[in-house]
Parts: sequence; C-alpha cells; structure tokens
Amino acid sequence: MLFHEFLDIASVFVWGLSGGFVAARARLDIVGFFFLASLTAFGGGTVRDLLLGVHPVFWMGQPWQILVACAAAALVFVAAHHIEPRRRILNWVDAAAMAVALAAGVSASHAAGAPWPIILLMGMITGTFGGILRDVVANEVPMVLRDGDLYVSACLAGAVVVVVLFHLMPAATPVAVLAGAAVTFLIRAGALAFGWRLPVYRPRDPD
Repeated sequence: MLFHEFLDIASVFVWGLSGGFVAARARLDIVGFFFLASLTAFGGGTVRDLLLGVHPVFWMGQPWQILVACAAAALVFVAAHHIEPRRRILNWVDAAAMAVALAAGVSASHAAGAPWPIILLMGMITGTFGGILRDVVANEVPMVLRDGDLYVSACLAGAVVVVVLFHLMPAATPVAVLAGAAVTFLIRAGALAFGWRLPVYRPRDPD
C-alpha cells in the first residue's frame, strides 16, 4: 500500500466520524448516518482526483473504503449519546480530519507529479471540501464561512510547509507530509482552544 493510499483510508475514517457527529446533531436514522458520513469522507478526495485526472477516483478503485466510512458512522451512531457536548467533540474531530485529509491531498498530488501550485490547491480542496458538503447538506453554515475562522487558512499553512519541505528534502516525502498535517492541526487547534482569528472585513458606517 502506498503512503498516500494509507492517508486516504485514514482520512475516510476520521471524516466519517465527523459526518456521523453532524448526523447525530440532525437526529438522522442509521441510513442517514451512512449517507452523511460517506459524503463527508469521499467529497474532498473525489474532487481532488477528478481535477488531477485520476481514474477511477480513489474510493471507486477500492470500494471497500465505503465500509470504512460506514463503520465510522455506525460507531458514532452507537456512542454519540454518551458524548457531551457533541459540538465541541465535532470541532476537534473535524480539525483532525482536516489535517489528515490535507496530508492525503498533498501526498496524492505530489505522487501524480503535480507542480507546487496544484499541490497547494489539492491539499486545500481535500482538507476542506468534505466538511463543506457535510455542512451544506445538513443545513448548517459551513465552518469555512464563519467569521475569521482559521479553517482554510490552516490548510493553506500546512500545504505551504509541505511544499517547502518537498524542495528542501525531496527524499523525505512522509516527513514533509506529516509536518504539514501537524501544522494544520495545531493552527486549527489554536483557533478552537484560544480563539485565534484572522481580521475580517468591516464596512464603514454610511455617512
């Protein structure tokens, strides 16, 4: 198994947990859990592979990964009522999922021979798109659109670290990818734990 394939599987499981927690908030049945977890788990990687021209996309080439997403959803379905507050747990699971997916995205695009601007973009897409789809389908405001929240910014920072390390240490791909994932998670963790924010646009008061 290739390194980026392992990261895709890990990303599917953690994003599946994230989708399961949102399904719990929406009080869906078990089929709804499976659907939302799968949508969340496969959304970012599917868009990445389509843009990179990878055929078939990662989970269609390994359809058993659907069982990984459903297993994550089933775990949350059984255990979520023992976990409070679920919103806080969701935020931390989402941060972990974003970091792992960022790693999967930059690793897969690097393995496909993409240039560095594409690696940056694919990392950001893989790290965020599943969560965007999850929130839109669940009728919630996507985390990426919340005022000044370090979400896409965390992915961008992690992807930049990976690209820089790719150039400095061409033979150390796993080290670069894991370092980028760590930076992504730490920035997102800072936003959750300490309220780190970027400045947002404030319109002037009308005359």
